[in-house]
Amino acid sequence: MDGTWIPILAIAIVPVTAIGLPLARAYARRMDEGGRTPQIPSDVSARLERMEQAIDSIAVEVERISEGQRFTTKLLAERTGNGTPNVAPGVAPALENPPPRGS
Repeated sequence: MDGTWIPILAIAIVPVTAIGLPLARAYARRMDEGGRTPQIPSDVSARLERMEQAIDSIAVEVERISEGQRFTTKLLAERTGNGTPNVAPGVAPALENPPPRGS
């Protein structure tokens, strides 16, 4: 080897070191922080908690509405074909003989 390789290597090592060293530090920093979970601010956490409670209460109310719908559907399905409700013998329905209209 002659003496021309030394300046070429010196010139090549300077940019590699100037670019590679910050990249290596950033990569090492990312590796260290990789195991940590990101922290959620307390105001965002409180807001998410309130949203979760609201969604749970909406789910309960929807369940109550659907239960009422099932009950109403069951009552309508139990009606007989002539339009009067299917009741026990001897029990008169409330509007068996409605009053005539226009009187």
